[in-house]
Amino acid sequence: MRRGIRGITATALVAGLALAATACGGGDSGSGGDSGGELSGTVTFWDTSNDAEKATYRKLAEGFQKDHPKVHVKYVNVPFGDANAKFKNAAGGNSGAPDVMRTEVAWVADFANLGYLAPLDGTPALDKTDDYLPQAVGSTKFKGKTYAAPQVIDTLGLFYNKKLLKDAGVEVPKTFDELAEAAKKIKAKTGATALYLRGDDPYWFLPYLYGEGGDMVNARDKVVEIDDGAGVRAFKTIKDLVDSKAAVTDATDGQENQLKALKDGTVAMAVDGPWDIEGARAGKAFKDKKNLGVAPVPGGSTAQGSPQGGWNLSVYAGSKNLRASYAFVKYMSSAKVQQETNEKLSLLPTRKSVYEVPAVKGNEMVQFFKPAVDGAVQRPWIAEGNSLFEPVKVQMNKVLTGAATPEQAAKATGAAYRKLLKDYK
Repeated sequence: MRRGIRGITATALVAGLALAATACGGGDSGSGGDSGGELSGTVTFWDTSNDAEKATYRKLAEGFQKDHPKVHVKYVNVPFGDANAKFKNAAGGNSGAPDVMRTEVAWVADFANLGYLAPLDGTPALDKTDDYLPQAVGSTKFKGKTYAAPQVIDTLGLFYNKKLLKDAGVEVPKTFDELAEAAKKIKAKTGATALYLRGDDPYWFLPYLYGEGGDMVNARDKVVEIDDGAGVRAFKTIKDLVDSKAAVTDATDGQENQLKALKDGTVAMAVDGPWDIEGARAGKAFKDKKNLGVAPVPGGSTAQGSPQGGWNLSVYAGSKNLRASYAFVKYMSSAKVQQETNEKLSLLPTRKSVYEVPAVKGNEMVQFFKPAVDGAVQRPWIAEGNSLFEPVKVQMNKVLTGAATPEQAAKATGAAYRKLLKDYK
């Protein structure tokens, strides 16, 4: 999932560049953990996983202490929606930032640009780097340096209730037009709404945009693209799905509302990611776990595509226990931990070797999501990349509430991008 709030000034950037020498990190070990020899002290870890995942991540994180008994891992679960701003406030204010953070892929360039992350090149944090999926590495780089280790990779898929679709006598839709047509039968024969549409989160707008052959920006040529014809068609698609009652949406709390609707069987389908597999299966609609199906996100009028997402592990530049922090990142991104994460949560590893493990290779969700990840659309890994979502969010709300036409929304989004990206056409 996968957005945050950007708002740090140039003053904060200057302060951030000095953090490595002057800041107080999350660790409370002083310099003892950095002086060589056996690792010791505290590593504070901010985990941004959801409610269905956090118990597993806590256990895995604390498992580091078995190999390093003099290190205490202070595990803190930080809700995803709060994590970006909370980290920036702590790092910019030189107080309370963690040693290690589970960082959404779009945050890395932003945090690195502000000087808040320690470069990992040449440190123990980066271990067996040739084992990483090439597409997972892209989001860890900024201006020629590496600021994170890939930990989980994902994309979006279409979750569907097999029984509801079967009872309605419809096939899994391959396009949003097919979904809109199937919605009539689904409602008539089962009473369920066809789709929960995430109108509250602009990340979920991207499949509609990609499906029309569009993108937010062309980072290579520095061109804003979202206000072209594809952007207009994408806004029109979400509006038509809701207006026709093929989809239901909410302006807020989409994560919780979507999952609840899917679990309860009040919607037949939802666009979602691997992070919600276990959460969905906990619902009454999926007491038989085999009733949950996953298919590619439906396509638009010209294409089909879903954004690449995922999570990395980053080290705070101001940590006072860098050696232990580097070792912790190495451990948490290791093949062993990634295999455990997959077996317990069905999340996708970033290491190629893990996909060769029989238990992982046989995971039904890996069998779908790995090919989907291989074909996912790369997002622009630029410092402003995370900030590109807020204008989309504003205009999605206006379109869905009738306050703006698709044409007006696309134009306004493009204008906002050009203000943010001064050198883009």
